[in-house]
Amino acid sequence: MDRREFLKRGMGAAVVSSSLFSACKGSKKQQVKGQGELDGGGEMTMRTNPNTGDQVSLLGYGMMRLPVEGGGTVHESPDAPVDQEQVNRLVDYAIEHGVNYFDTAPVYCKGFSEHATGIALSRHPRNSYFIATKMSNHNMVGQGLSHDEIYRRSVEMYRNSMKELQVDYIDYYLLHSIGGGVAYGSNTDDGMPVLRERFLDSGVLDFLMAERRAGRIRNLGFSFHGDVKVFDFMLRQHDEGRYHWDFVQIELNYLDWNYAHQINERNTNASYLYNEVHRRGIPATIMEPLLGGRLARQPDFIVRRMKQREPESPVARWAFRYAGTPDGVLTVLSGMTYMEHLQQNVATFSPLRPMTDEEDKFLMEIADELFRLNAIPCTACQYCMPCPYGLNIPAIFTHFNKCLTESELISGRLTGNEYLRLRRAFLIGYDRSVPRLRQADHCIGCGQCAPHCPQRIDIPRQMRRIDELVEQLKRSVPA
Repeated sequence: MDRREFLKRGMGAAVVSSSLFSACKGSKKQQVKGQGELDGGGEMTMRTNPNTGDQVSLLGYGMMRLPVEGGGTVHESPDAPVDQEQVNRLVDYAIEHGVNYFDTAPVYCKGFSEHATGIALSRHPRNSYFIATKMSNHNMVGQGLSHDEIYRRSVEMYRNSMKELQVDYIDYYLLHSIGGGVAYGSNTDDGMPVLRERFLDSGVLDFLMAERRAGRIRNLGFSFHGDVKVFDFMLRQHDEGRYHWDFVQIELNYLDWNYAHQINERNTNASYLYNEVHRRGIPATIMEPLLGGRLARQPDFIVRRMKQREPESPVARWAFRYAGTPDGVLTVLSGMTYMEHLQQNVATFSPLRPMTDEEDKFLMEIADELFRLNAIPCTACQYCMPCPYGLNIPAIFTHFNKCLTESELISGRLTGNEYLRLRRAFLIGYDRSVPRLRQADHCIGCGQCAPHCPQRIDIPRQMRRIDELVEQLKRSVPA
């Protein structure tokens, strides 16, 4: 079933169903300046978990890009401590306005996310929020560890999560980022050996199943990036009754709906992931609705088209509405560092305006144009870092994509003074945003970064692409 078809089948029921678009009785009304009259000012849209009856906010708080003292995020200033007071303020505002789903992991924010999240949430009644965290035992793979040692370390990680979060049960627990295959020197994309080492042969998954039966895990699921054979295998286990999944976390946005595989043949289109989960009645939690912010930083010509339709709406709102509309989506995660982003997103979901068929068609046209730009699908998650040779990989990709979306410099259509102006702007901006010793020309192609990329980007190849562009721009003379 394609997206337009399930929108036709599902939206009529979704609009009137209290289980899908019921209002949160406890949330307060709010209005954010400059958001226009189409969104905000109401109550947070809630979705019902069919397994537990939980009323979950459709906007979920991703605790991956927390603010640090002095401004910015942990990724931007790795030596700066988390600004706990600001995290507390953000969490307080979120809960006050109906957000009750908070997603973290042991590896987020250099390992400080769970601790900071636990402090902020522990100031609120335990029944006022749902906490999601993960079994992030990636680094135990390929290290020659015995099954018993992987089991011991994984159980220790799980119990430490409860300690850091200051809870005695976890609402939503995930096997973190299954599907990765090119791992720790492996030459294959096959994610099954990694899955077996992390969870199956070690007995870790059996332990987590027992924890769910004991009530210390209320919902057990997995987040997926990578080898679709692993995704299909896990769902077959669900079908056959070997393992039951209470929810599944997938990447879904309007570019990945049809183009994830075309952009990178090792990825899987969101349309397939969603439909496979939805037809089984498994709730979906959504990650990367903005593709690491790319869908909030659109090319000027696309921004103009969106503004023609809704002049007062932020560009990101289109992506959030797209991700939140499908039936069976439990929550849409957003990593919100700044209060203004939190306020904008709360307005978008208070309440959510579901996409219409005509709007869906419009966004598919936008996706077609974005695909033709051939941007690098980096979400700035920082999993590739640190580079052993000091390259700032996400910053390099960000500047390149910015050039693609903000100018026609790379199109080959420009000549004369306009070409000179944009050429100069690109080269100066590159030097300002990425120190010269950390630029693409210093990549030796070792490939140590690629196994850790959830988007499965061939990072060395993209580095060569950018280096070749920079050298071309340095040598070129406009016609």
